Amino acid sequence: MSGGGRRRAVVGVSGSPGSLAALHRAVQEARRTDAELLAVLAWEPPGGELAHGRSVLALPLTDLRRDAAERLLTVLDTAFGDTGPGVPFQGLVVRGTAGRALVETADRPDDLLVIGAGPRGPLRTLFPSVTRYCVTHAACPVLTVPPSPLESELASLHRRISLRWAVDARELTEGGG
Repeated sequence: MSGGGRRRAVVGVSGSPGSLAALHRAVQEARRTDAELLAVLAWEPPGGELAHGRSVLALPLTDLRRDAAERLLTVLDTAFGDTGPGVPFQGLVVRGTAGRALVETADRPDDLLVIGAGPRGPLRTLFPSVTRYCVTHAACPVLTVPPSPLESELASLHRRISLRWAVDARELTEGGG
């Protein structure tokens, strides 16, 4: 173990279903390895750093950081309620892009970085991949947690409803068949 003290399971959280799955997996890994859980929520000003610096109407950074901290508390409450994760943990709000914030936080060789693998499908190439960034740049092992099949089914159902396509209620109770 490195000179930084206790082992850490560092997990990126945003409130998405994928990040909640990663958070629960990180708790399992922290319990298994007697590590501390470090839940990290990365944030940037709306429109990015450059746009924020040039905007006359930009919200104060202290307000944006406070909002990010409140989002982190909401995510932790959603995931664990009043009982907490059952392992030593800290929440951390980091200003910056998600990939860079996670890699810079999980900076010890004996850390474990846990992240949701993100969406799959044709649209994934349109968005920067936090997973790819972390796997490429991390100095520690990275555990990617695949999306739940239920998440894909719910997204499909949401698309069908938004397009006003017919949905048979039996599909919801029979697993799509």
